[in-house]
Amino acid sequence: MGIPYEVGDIVTLKKGHPCGSSQWEILRVGADFRLKCLGCGRQVMISRKLVEKNTRGIEKKSE
Repeated sequence: MGIPYEVGDIVTLKKGHPCGSSQWEILRVGADFRLKCLGCGRQVMISRKLVEKNTRGIEKKSE
């Protein structure tokens, strides 16, 4: 089934954001993900398929 993504997790994607950061916080999980750039704070919606394909690493949120 793949990696279990959860709200609050930090994912590192293959391609970086134009601000220079490649780490994103997951704000919403579903068919589309809402991600927040940890460099500049911009929020984007991106399809689940693209996130799963381009994920390099994932840091689970600390409880």
